[in-house]
Amino acid sequence: MLRAFLPRVLRRAPALLGLLAVAAGCNLSKDLDVDLPAVPSLLVTECYLLPGQVPRLTVTETVPYLSSPQPAVPLDVTVTLTLPNGQQERLLFKPGQDTLTHKYYTHTGQQPLVARPGDTFRLDVQDTQGRHVTATATMPAAIPLDSVTWKFNDKTGEQRKAYLLTKFQDPAETADFYRLLIHKDSISQDSERDFTIDDRLTNGQLVTLGTSYRFSPGDTLLITLYHIDQPYYYFLQSVNDARNANGNPFAQPAAIRSTVQGGVGVFTILSEDRRRVILK
Repeated sequence: MLRAFLPRVLRRAPALLGLLAVAAGCNLSKDLDVDLPAVPSLLVTECYLLPGQVPRLTVTETVPYLSSPQPAVPLDVTVTLTLPNGQQERLLFKPGQDTLTHKYYTHTGQQPLVARPGDTFRLDVQDTQGRHVTATATMPAAIPLDSVTWKFNDKTGEQRKAYLLTKFQDPAETADFYRLLIHKDSISQDSERDFTIDDRLTNGQLVTLGTSYRFSPGDTLLITLYHIDQPYYYFLQSVNDARNANGNPFAQPAAIRSTVQGGVGVFTILSEDRRRVILK
C-alpha cells in the first residue's frame, strides 16, 4: 500500500509546489480603515456602602475602546449622599487607597455609615459639563452564615487537599440574591472562589455551596457572604458575561447592566457576614 501511494504523491508534487509558489506571490492581505463613531464620555461611578464604614466612592469617565487603559479621573465632580432620614452628606474629593481591600477611591465621607435593613440611600453625582448620575439602593436584611466545614482527602504531602462547604438559611418570604467570596489570607487578594446565586431553586431552604479539593493544610480562609439586591446581582452577571465575551469571536456581545442612571457603574449597600477559618 505504501509503495503504491508514494509514486502518486511524488507525481503530484511539482503541481503542488507550483500552486504554493503562486499563492506566495499573491498579496492576500489588505489594510482597511474603520471609522469608529464618536461616543460621548460618560461618568463611571463605583460605590459599595457598608454599615459601620466611612462611605467611599470612585468616579472616573469612559474612554474610547482603543485608548490607553489608564483611568480618566474628572476633577470637577460633586458627590452627594442622601441618608434615609433625608439628611445630605457631601463626599469630598480625597483620593486614596483602602487599607483593607487595597482598592482606590476618589471621594470619601466624613463619618461611619449608620444603616439598618430596609434603609434606602440615594446618590447624586454631577460635574460642570452637565453629566449627571443618580442611583438608589436599599439595604437587604442580614443573612448569617450557618456553618463552614471542610474535609481533607486521603492523600499525603503536597497532594493532601481539602474541600470547603458553606451553608446558610434562605428566607422563604422574599426573592433573595447572594454573593459568596472565598479568599486566602487576605481579602485584598483575588478570591479563590466567587459564587453569585439567586434563590429561585432554593427558596426557604438551607443553601449549601461547595468547592473542589483545592486548599492545603494550614490555609487561612476568609469566607464572606453578601446578601445583595437584585440590581447588583444583575450587574455582576452582566460583568461576568462581558468578560467572557471580550475577545471571543463566537460569543454574543454583552452590555453592562448598571445600577445607576445617567452613566455607567454600580451603587449598592451590602449586608455581609464574614468568617475566618484555619484548615487543620
